[in-house]
Amino acid sequence: MIEKYSNMKALKFFEELTKIPRCSGNEKEVSDWLVAFARERGLDVHQDKALNVIIKKAGTRGKENNPPVILQGHMDMVCVKEEGCEIDFSKDAIPIEVEGDWIVTKGTSLGADNGIAVAMILAILDDDSLEHPPIEALLTTDEEVGLLGATAVNGNLFAGRTLINLDSEEEGVFLTSCAGGVRNVLTLPVRWKSNKKKNAFEITINGLLGGHSGMEIHKGRANANRLMGRLLEEIGAGARIVRLEGGEKMNAIPSKARAVITMNGSPCDVVEKMQRIFSHEYRSSDPDILIECTETDLPEEALSSGTTEKIVALLQIIPDGVQRMSQEVEGLVETSTNLGVVRLGKRDVYFENAHRSSVESRKVLLIKQFEQLAILSGAGIIIQGNYPGWQHSPVSPIRELFMKTYKELTGKDAKLEAIHAGLECGILQEKLGEADMISLGPDMKDVHTPNERLSISSTERTYALLAEVLRRL
Repeated sequence: MIEKYSNMKALKFFEELTKIPRCSGNEKEVSDWLVAFARERGLDVHQDKALNVIIKKAGTRGKENNPPVILQGHMDMVCVKEEGCEIDFSKDAIPIEVEGDWIVTKGTSLGADNGIAVAMILAILDDDSLEHPPIEALLTTDEEVGLLGATAVNGNLFAGRTLINLDSEEEGVFLTSCAGGVRNVLTLPVRWKSNKKKNAFEITINGLLGGHSGMEIHKGRANANRLMGRLLEEIGAGARIVRLEGGEKMNAIPSKARAVITMNGSPCDVVEKMQRIFSHEYRSSDPDILIECTETDLPEEALSSGTTEKIVALLQIIPDGVQRMSQEVEGLVETSTNLGVVRLGKRDVYFENAHRSSVESRKVLLIKQFEQLAILSGAGIIIQGNYPGWQHSPVSPIRELFMKTYKELTGKDAKLEAIHAGLECGILQEKLGEADMISLGPDMKDVHTPNERLSISSTERTYALLAEVLRRL
């Protein structure tokens, strides 16, 4: 489909990637596909136990002995879909379409984050007409669930000490530092009792924008899990929870939540009242909030009143959103946390949280706060995926080259920014030792949501910039 609109090889590779399952944790097929790509072209390739793939290509004539450059992106994607979408991410292709300048999909996330990086790197490796130094391509796994692939990378496999990360989402904005992060899961034991209430109701919260918990956390968008906590508190102590689920990914702001409760009366009047309150509070950030209340089958069991009260309390008091703004960079979030996923199981209810901070001590403070919250509530806590931030370097030859080349190609000045989202650069800096790094990418919108889209023209310009920088290195 894409080739009807562009002859650009990177976009064709991206279309191929949309046909291969690559949700975080399910990357074996795409990793093997990348290995096959390299072997078909006679390139040196290494696949490690974490399914990371390293592909090396010699420098072109006259540049064989130049210092190598590392091109880096991650192969996994955040897989989220709209209510009612029947896509099975474990086997189905993502149905992409073209709307004007944008590649979009219907009902699911697109995976442009970070599939377009992989696609651009493959296009570079596939094109023998390009002039470039030796290339070491690093394509990692499980970035979206804690940068786990990058953590497993063996830095001794690389000779390069210049790294170009292609996991950014705004053309002409070069990233020079990012926040570190960590994830935790609170596990609260639950107690079930026979149901003695007369009625059961399903309550759903939909229509929220959601978004990336790093890139969009400062926009004040509603968190469906937090709204559900407020709603259940308003319904009152007479209700008992039967089912509870909200959000899809720990690092995505949850856009929907669902609960089944049992009670003697009806909560629908309260639901209508809270619909008006939430619609007013989030009239700018989430104008399409929709809360629905429908009667459902009466269950045999429900959570005890004590367990229900604890869950409702935790939904409201677990820290969420921006915790502190940067003291040095105006408008930059320093520390945040996201209550991304809530799931009720038979034995426990799980509260999955993603923390980010550009100040290590503030990240540690968040962990301690959640540990104390676990003690007070009687919950367990699991800490996972702790990764470092990437600090800005005052001297960077690769940054200067990109700035100069961008200006010459476009006539515009590029911007240098730090971001609150996590990138693999911090981990790879530790793996490689002193390395000169930059992060860039084409225009993308609403990543980690079913509204995710990728600009075709911006991808073409970004690829041209990358190719020209490689020629000049």
